[in-house]
Amino acid sequence: MTGFDIRPGFSENQRARAALLYWRAFAGKLGKVLAPEQKALELLGNILDPRFAISAVDRTGQLLGIVGFKSQEGSFSEGGFGPMFKVYGLFGGLWRALALSTLERSIGPGILLIDGIFVAADRRGEGIGGALLEAIIKEAQRRDIREIWLDVVDTNPRARALYERAGFVAKETEGTGPLAGLFGFKSGTKMTKSVV
Repeated sequence: MTGFDIRPGFSENQRARAALLYWRAFAGKLGKVLAPEQKALELLGNILDPRFAISAVDRTGQLLGIVGFKSQEGSFSEGGFGPMFKVYGLFGGLWRALALSTLERSIGPGILLIDGIFVAADRRGEGIGGALLEAIIKEAQRRDIREIWLDVVDTNPRARALYERAGFVAKETEGTGPLAGLFGFKSGTKMTKSVV
């Protein structure tokens, strides 16, 4: 018996915690772009879309982790210029949106892209990440998706090992070039898993 449940989406009263967990998981990658923290949390609180998320919660309803995804219908964390301008102003929003656009990956029919997977730091090692990966595979099957994609950065070997255990295979690695200092990683590897 596990100490958590897997559920679709997240509730509005979990939105602030979803934003906080996302920020804590990806601040090393996105911190220089989305800082300061207060504005990053405001942006994330505005853009995270529960329709494209699967959550892990404990027995009290506390949010423990999320796997977000992108399909042709929409994305878990798609911000765009409008939300950026609202939080950071015209100039601040413009450069941030342009920088983040370099990390975007286009997908076609039959593809589901994992758009972030994260677990509360104090609950890692309990199988939550693996359960979220299993849930996203089932979601892909439910949607008749043929392949799941994800990107893993060079600074996160623990995540890569988790994905490999789940059957994801590395396909191609792309460097961040001159933006490496801005993002905090030098390369990202696309990994895929066929869903049958």
